[in-house]
Amino acid sequence: MKKRLLFACLVLAVLQVPEKARAQFTDPRTYTNTPTGMNQLELSYAYAHANASIDPSLIVTGAKFNLHQGTIDYTRYFSLLHRLTWVEAAVPIAGLGGSVTGTNVQGSTTGAGDSSYSLAMLLKGGPALSVAEFKDYKPATVLGGSLTITAPTGSYHSDKILNLGSDRWGFKPEVALTLPFGHEQAWEFDTYANASFYTDNTSYRGREILHQQPLPGFEGHISRSFTDSLWAALDTRYSFRGTTSLNGVNQNNSQKNFILGAEMNVSLNARNSLVFEFAKALVHRNGPAAVGFSVKYDYVWGKDYR
Repeated sequence: MKKRLLFACLVLAVLQVPEKARAQFTDPRTYTNTPTGMNQLELSYAYAHANASIDPSLIVTGAKFNLHQGTIDYTRYFSLLHRLTWVEAAVPIAGLGGSVTGTNVQGSTTGAGDSSYSLAMLLKGGPALSVAEFKDYKPATVLGGSLTITAPTGSYHSDKILNLGSDRWGFKPEVALTLPFGHEQAWEFDTYANASFYTDNTSYRGREILHQQPLPGFEGHISRSFTDSLWAALDTRYSFRGTTSLNGVNQNNSQKNFILGAEMNVSLNARNSLVFEFAKALVHRNGPAAVGFSVKYDYVWGKDYR
């Protein structure tokens, strides 16, 4: 019984909490203006390791996990109401293993995680421009917004020890402000405010009902372009609240998390680029003490784009 409860809690913390520390910030420069008609395909690999009490309602000394995740992500940019707009879809495939030091409690699983879908728009400072028009565009302060929906499409079995799906819907609205500055506007400051909302998981640990309150978060990113093909960023994220209840019983596990990360983007040519990310949870009250990194490959294409 202890084994089953441990891993049900482990998976909840790793795959259902949106600020899991495996470089899962909203990326810096996400809301920078881009030509319409563009497409982006992203293939990524992420790894995370943690050796803390993962679930705030079940403190287990020595709990640790290792997560390997690959993600396929597609983004399409277009014009809506003369503003740059984009849609994005992502599907993860993951392998997860965990254990408790000093015991024989251990296990692993592999399969599909929950898919996510986003709609975003630049509300101010981001006119919809063709590839030809974009050549004369000068970066400006941008106000943007988005909504990301996470669907319970991942592998989930209430009678299994490990699950990669969450068996609940997630909704994350976000507002973003992007400010380019400095000589030739080589610097950029991004700040995001978001909140994650969840439906109930009605089959948590088999028959229990898991309810979680909204989890607000704030992010700050400062980046600098060193050349036309290289820029790097420092990332921060703070999140709080997100208290859970089981069958109506408050677990008194309000979160307080602060994550620090870094990112480097290298353009190989006009169509291909590589992204390297690293993140570590520095403050993790009722959250996982995790460290992680990811590597991404991006390929872009579109009409008249060379």
